[in-house]
Amino acid sequence: MDSTSTSSSNSSNDSDSGEEAPMEEETLNDTVLDTIHEGSNLFERSKSIPLRLSDEERIFLRILEGGLEISEYTDKVDVTNSMYGAYWSMSISKKTHLIERELKELLGFLSGLYVANNYSVGGSLVSKDKRADFQVNEEIFQKIFEIGRRYKIMNPDKMRTTYGKLMYIVQDAIMPGIIDFDIKIPIKCVHQYLSEKNAVNILKEPDMVIATQCFTTAMDKEKVKLQTANKAAARNRLIEKYTSDNLTKNDINLILESLTDSNSYILANRNPVDMMIHYLRKYFSPDEEEREFSLQISYRVSGSCLSHNHSVQYEFVQQSLLLWREIQHEMFHLWLCADEDLLGKRSYNLEDTGQGLQRVQGAPAVGQAMSSILRRVQSKLRRWVGLSVVHLGDRDVPNALVFIDKYTQVPRILAPIVRTIERIDQLVHDPLCGQFIEEAGGAEYLKKKILCDYFKHGFDGSGDDGGSCIDGRLTSSWNWTSKIEKKDYYTIFLLCGFSGFDGSFKK
Repeated sequence: MDSTSTSSSNSSNDSDSGEEAPMEEETLNDTVLDTIHEGSNLFERSKSIPLRLSDEERIFLRILEGGLEISEYTDKVDVTNSMYGAYWSMSISKKTHLIERELKELLGFLSGLYVANNYSVGGSLVSKDKRADFQVNEEIFQKIFEIGRRYKIMNPDKMRTTYGKLMYIVQDAIMPGIIDFDIKIPIKCVHQYLSEKNAVNILKEPDMVIATQCFTTAMDKEKVKLQTANKAAARNRLIEKYTSDNLTKNDINLILESLTDSNSYILANRNPVDMMIHYLRKYFSPDEEEREFSLQISYRVSGSCLSHNHSVQYEFVQQSLLLWREIQHEMFHLWLCADEDLLGKRSYNLEDTGQGLQRVQGAPAVGQAMSSILRRVQSKLRRWVGLSVVHLGDRDVPNALVFIDKYTQVPRILAPIVRTIERIDQLVHDPLCGQFIEEAGGAEYLKKKILCDYFKHGFDGSGDDGGSCIDGRLTSSWNWTSKIEKKDYYTIFLLCGFSGFDGSFKK
């Protein structure tokens, strides 16, 4: 079993002893996200930005989703003797036969859906001489599975019940001796697409930054109107300069929309982290401790597994949020690393990890990327509070799929908190809600109460054995969300439109 970890020489113990070192001044800069995202680094970023799906590819996506919905692949393949007794007592050859049978059944489903969608085109896919030979249609199946993987990266809230099944199917399909063709191809990204058309120089154009920016609802309407006009003009200049027989106007628009999608993703998912850092710095101070709103936590008090004084906890929370912020910014790259680890040449072991039956597999690409991100964050700090271990390929985080799923939860956890804090000011002006808020202590009091509770018990090591490691910080926050209904301020969350932290599992 592989386990990837990153340790730091400046890690401190989890106790509150010792003199606290202040944070570097450069980390205290304004973290509110600009609408233009690292334009100077666009050339490198484009290598991990997926290409937006075309209309034709969206048809293939619906076919794939239909096949995955009716497939029971993982229910039949991922089982062990200890759980299912003699019925599943099988040799490796029988297991391979089962995988092959279930995989071909899925490919048959997809073929049938393809024919149903367009018989004139799909009929040739299942003609009489091809019914038993999926290899002849290798390119179609490669395309279908690549589209599914690419779509999920761009839309992490989609395919929440089928993406894991998709990855495990492809993971088994590329094993030697299962099927007679390679079902996996690389995910299409912007840089690759432009390279094939000999047009990567467009990424170095200054107009690319303007043409792919996105806006927040908080921006001034007149400013948005002006920047929208500038954006359209920049796009027109790029189209006029680079349109050719090899790179059409539609191709350029596809590239621009893909890059804009990337910026929009960062804006939507990194902004909640930015806001929480802003709230931490606005309402709390590392040096001044308010008795009622102290961030101090003690081992075994209120479920805490750590002991930090106010200053250390402030630093611990801020470092965790800065790390999450960097992870959200690098999420596309981490998705591609996870895809590489899951569908690489490394085998997996099916084990009961205490979180159910999991495929335990090393994740060196994700581990290397996380080490780089962690070092970048630590380089801006004078010290690192707690452990800096990144769990991968072990019982805590069995594989890259579990890792990537955990960190897509960050905006789902933080966004409802940010939304509640922002809407409290609006509720104050409502006659009934305003009276309720005043009786509860006032708007500012409620904000600090909610934030104080989260900054304490969302980072207290609960829900994990260790608590202060990189994985444990997120697990603690998720554990806090499970107790939200028991909080005395839960009514405020409901009044602010709260419906849950986990989002929807439906399409």
